[in-house]
Amino acid sequence: MSGVKIIECPRDAMQGIKEFIPTEIKVNYINQLLKCNFDTLDFGSFVSPKAIPQMADTAKVLSQLDLESSKTKLLAIVANERGAQDACEFQEIEYLGYPFSISETFQQRNTNASIAESLSRVSAIQDLCVRNKKTLVVYISMAFGNPYGDEWNSDIVIKWCNELNAKLGINILALSDTIGVSNPENISYLFNALVPAIPSVEFGAHLHTTPDTWEEKIHAAYTSGCRRFDGAIKGFGGCPMAADDLTGNMPTEKMLTYFDKHKIETGLLMNEFNKSLVESAKVFH
Repeated sequence: MSGVKIIECPRDAMQGIKEFIPTEIKVNYINQLLKCNFDTLDFGSFVSPKAIPQMADTAKVLSQLDLESSKTKLLAIVANERGAQDACEFQEIEYLGYPFSISETFQQRNTNASIAESLSRVSAIQDLCVRNKKTLVVYISMAFGNPYGDEWNSDIVIKWCNELNAKLGINILALSDTIGVSNPENISYLFNALVPAIPSVEFGAHLHTTPDTWEEKIHAAYTSGCRRFDGAIKGFGGCPMAADDLTGNMPTEKMLTYFDKHKIETGLLMNEFNKSLVESAKVFH
């Protein structure tokens, strides 16, 4: 059984909380997560403070992180070229993440841009990443369907993955279940179709779930070739721009029970992870 990369997403977990979480509390939590040996931490974002007020202190948080003894890489979300320029100022950030929606309605709602405009943004951000020795991760949001009536089918998902890789050189694509409509069937179909077809791409799963469907989703993704999984401790958070009745993020501790049961290597230090579970209570009341 081959191992997996776990990407922990405290940014995703925190961003929708209306009450501002003090910077010190964020710093303490992320510093604890840095001890767990996650492959990557999606730790913050460089977006308009008006859009996501909770992430306004990302640069301040970054300045207080203890990165010396951690192998974990940092990822920051950006929504446009200006945000990418800001993120590129920081040597400590290895990955920039961009949410590319294949739903026209959601792309407008999430980044205030059309799909065509978004594609040109990805191109500009990719250029910045190459120049600044960073790697761009593109999240294919609405990968498993959308609630807005926009046309959706698996061929559209596959088309955009091919295009982003072939035309813009994007080598990490995370299929994102923005509104919790993924199921074992569409998860299996997409990963089985994509993983062998575009071997140069590392495909990830950013799944949202209800408490009783998490295991079947992880099983479908793993057995269909996915080896990169996003999660958030206790399933906190989700996308503040999506539907109001949003299901939660994929709970990291649930994923770890699945991988442990099937003897799949994650590389995590479980004693530090268990401390992070305790620390999370100070962030998410």
